[in-house]
Amino acid sequence: MKFLLIVSSSEPRRNAIVEKLSGARYAANAAQTIEEAANAHRAESVDLIVADWRIVEPVIGAFALSLKKGVKQVSLIVISENPSKEELVDALNRGADDYCQAPFNGDKLDISLFKLLEARIEARLRFGGTNVIDAGELTIDPDEEKIYYKQKEIELKGKPFEVLTHLARNRDQIISKEQLLDAIWEEPELVTPNVIEVAINQIRQKMDKPLGINTIETVRRRGYRFCFPNCSGQTIIDR
Repeated sequence: MKFLLIVSSSEPRRNAIVEKLSGARYAANAAQTIEEAANAHRAESVDLIVADWRIVEPVIGAFALSLKKGVKQVSLIVISENPSKEELVDALNRGADDYCQAPFNGDKLDISLFKLLEARIEARLRFGGTNVIDAGELTIDPDEEKIYYKQKEIELKGKPFEVLTHLARNRDQIISKEQLLDAIWEEPELVTPNVIEVAINQIRQKMDKPLGINTIETVRRRGYRFCFPNCSGQTIIDR
């Protein structure tokens, strides 16, 4: 069963969507504010959030980023009462995964628009139906916090696992220390960038070295890049 969270300042609207979505396939809950939604996301195993544009718009960038932290990514669908192309582009550029018209005529649920929202929810959950990262002989399962190499389980837990997972999700991209801190640590301002170097070293000592593989390249002055299986293991000097 997938767990959904509906965020709207209108009690009749959020309750109508929750009631309609709750059933055998979904368990749906409601939140009135982004703060409530963020707390629910941290406390529960949420798979997808549907949020009213009027509520999420001022903080969508930071909120969307928070949904991608840790080992489980949460999809964000924004709904708008008066959708426009400009709003659509803005929402997607700032981190939303999808955007559609709010399924209401006034406060009354519009069944045809609701079916469209439901179809988008189903499509998004299908697209993100598994968090497993397949990198050939190396498989990372964020939900179970497990890594397999040639079908053999590898022991790597905690922050090193989360760092490896984040880099693997963004394979071939160079991720800076600051980006890794923001994506993984709850209070990045309270730790130093050196914790990233420690995590990378643990990945190399506990996994790469024993297996005789390389998973992460250091790009000097810029950050790190997941590049398995085509990884030289060298430090790259970015000119």
